[in-house]
Amino acid sequence: MKKITYLIFIAIFFSCESSKEVEEVNLYSQRHYAVDELQYENFTKLTGIKVNVTKANADELIQRLKNEGDKTEADLFITVDVGKLWQAGNMGLLQKINSDIINPGINPVLLDKNNFWIPVTYRSRILVYSKERVNKSELSTYEDLANERWRDRILVRSSSNSYNQALMSSLVANLGIEETQKWSDAIVKNFARDPKGNDRDQVKAIAAGQGDVAIVNSYYIGLLLSSKNEEELNAGKSVSVFFPNQEENQRGAHINVSGIALTKNSKNKENAIKLIKYLQSNEAQKTYVNNTYEYSVNPSISPNDIVKEWGEFKMDDLDLNILGSRRDEAIRIFDKSGWK
Repeated sequence: MKKITYLIFIAIFFSCESSKEVEEVNLYSQRHYAVDELQYENFTKLTGIKVNVTKANADELIQRLKNEGDKTEADLFITVDVGKLWQAGNMGLLQKINSDIINPGINPVLLDKNNFWIPVTYRSRILVYSKERVNKSELSTYEDLANERWRDRILVRSSSNSYNQALMSSLVANLGIEETQKWSDAIVKNFARDPKGNDRDQVKAIAAGQGDVAIVNSYYIGLLLSSKNEEELNAGKSVSVFFPNQEENQRGAHINVSGIALTKNSKNKENAIKLIKYLQSNEAQKTYVNNTYEYSVNPSISPNDIVKEWGEFKMDDLDLNILGSRRDEAIRIFDKSGWK
């Protein structure tokens, strides 16, 4: 009898342990920021749900989701480029998210009309310029960067970068293929050097006098201006921020989002939804803006003070899924114009 009682106790114990093990959520993430680990730690403290993160570039994660099929452990997929979210949705790797999960205050411009992903943060692809060699009045639009007066003065990273591919996709959608091709052909002639490095490197190149204007993501300037590295801090101080296409008759500055999606074969859907909701919360959004200098999708959360100094800006209200659906055309334009 004692043996039977003991066995029942053991069975109950391991049953409880097993139930504890399922309190987790598995995330495939392209994001590589330290703040994300902090977010997941805070979420675990709040809910008891462990967040397991697999990091890789978006294309690798999408291919992995495809190969794993219904055997995947991934519950969520998060990227820094909406084009990759669109691609995953278009490949049938995601499931639609109920609208009641979404913070009702989020600007509709930032939302997926197909309900496959939810924005977590957003950023603008801006222009930064040398305080010494460029007058703000000389700047106006992305299109104007093709002007000959910028010959040998433009700095930007390579065409393989998803941020540049998203920007080019937006130009295709707004200007058409022919005009965008002309723009790309002209801007390549204005490069101060062959594209290389990341966005920080473009700003450092301005500080070193290698070029005068760079196309970068807005949050990189916040990272530079808050850096404890003297070289990075000085690079950030050497430039000013400019949001293109801001006049009344212009479309606004290009934006992109970091977004999160529920995988088609999620096995921990309830926990995944809890994490999605948490990342939209006031607490999580404050953590983002004060560590990554991205913009919050939660309208009640103001930008970090560094970012706030740049002022408000008008956003291009283009359907963000177009940044994925026009991607192939954008890449062909890059290749044809010789944008390395």
